[in-house]
Amino acid sequence: MRDDNLLLIFSQTFVPDPASVGQHMADVAIELARRGRRVRVYASARGYDDPSRQYPKRENLQGVDVRRLPFASFGKKSILTRALGTFTFQFQVLMRGLFTPNLGGIFFSTSPPLVGVIACMIGLVRRRPVAYWAMDLNPDQLIALGKLTPGSITARFLERINRWILNRSALVIALDRFMAERLKQRADLDGKLLVMPPWPHEDRLDSIAKEANPFIAEHGLAGKFVIMYSGNHSPSNPLDTLLEAAAALREEDRLRFLFVGGGVGKKAVEEFARQRGLGNVICLPYQPLENLKYSLTAADVHVVSLGQQMAGIVHPCKIYGAMAAGIPVLFLGPSPSHISDLLEAHPIGWRVAHGDISGAIATIREIVATDPARRRQMGNAAAEVLGKDLSQSLLCGRFCDQLEWALGYRAPENLKTAAEAAGTDNVK
Repeated sequence: MRDDNLLLIFSQTFVPDPASVGQHMADVAIELARRGRRVRVYASARGYDDPSRQYPKRENLQGVDVRRLPFASFGKKSILTRALGTFTFQFQVLMRGLFTPNLGGIFFSTSPPLVGVIACMIGLVRRRPVAYWAMDLNPDQLIALGKLTPGSITARFLERINRWILNRSALVIALDRFMAERLKQRADLDGKLLVMPPWPHEDRLDSIAKEANPFIAEHGLAGKFVIMYSGNHSPSNPLDTLLEAAAALREEDRLRFLFVGGGVGKKAVEEFARQRGLGNVICLPYQPLENLKYSLTAADVHVVSLGQQMAGIVHPCKIYGAMAAGIPVLFLGPSPSHISDLLEAHPIGWRVAHGDISGAIATIREIVATDPARRRQMGNAAAEVLGKDLSQSLLCGRFCDQLEWALGYRAPENLKTAAEAAGTDNVK
């Protein structure tokens, strides 16, 4: 493959949209452009969570040619609107990919679902390599949520599609060891599987004293102990236990529970707080990327949730943002999982099982009672682990090395294969 051949990236969501997938796809695109690669991104012209937000149809983002497509996202209010947005986006990228001159390769993730079918079809017709970044797994997620029956026609069809995508991909990136095991059960990935967690955006986070944080002043959080969940509200990341704990602790005026972000589960959180009359619960939308340094550092502890059956299916990356902000973590979810791995290896937080409301209440009181100096030590330990093993510069650099190699932009000399790189556990 010639260096001047064009790399296409398919991602329905892309910066400045706040969805995490789009932010990470942008990091890769920008880094490849910095290395001199020709990169073009096809994304939606409207917001992923909020379709009323419109973005420029075309722009050059630090050397990346970004082209945003019309009628490619109608929001997430219903399955119908999501399916329609997925179909129209995929049809448009199919037409463009089939006729793009000097095509070198295609890189895609799971936004929208099954866009890998389109990428692999183009790769097959054009005889070009494709690379797949698995951000979540389906039908696994639908089955775990009880929305799809194992062995059903739909589940079997999705499994066949997944196997085809995995076999066609020159590189497959899994986010943790649990996800890697699930993928390896579907296809022979020897020599082309990379296991690497998503990186935090520590470049957007500064150390900000609480008294100087405008987010705290704006939302009346001065003198309060802030327990924050920030990110996508999804059935895969249940918050029921935290909400019940918030209801039980409503009389403890110092506590504030902040739910920041969006997603299909956000309305349920808002409705719970309204019905219970919880004055200690504050719900806010996604914060602009430029304001993340204020919102994330306003927390005294960050909540990360992973559904009981979701290890290896989804990978909440908000834990890395909390670590980058130097804030300890309260994890609601199962062990073992990629998050419990981190908590067991490093003194950076606490874990509570889903459904253990009394345990959540006791743990929250323990966190509040913990000496502030001790909490700062935990936060500093989290930031140190991140800086040493999980930083954006380190992981994004390794990621792009492997992507260049798999797509033929880089010779294999002095470069580990994906399998060799995956042998190093980047999580612990």
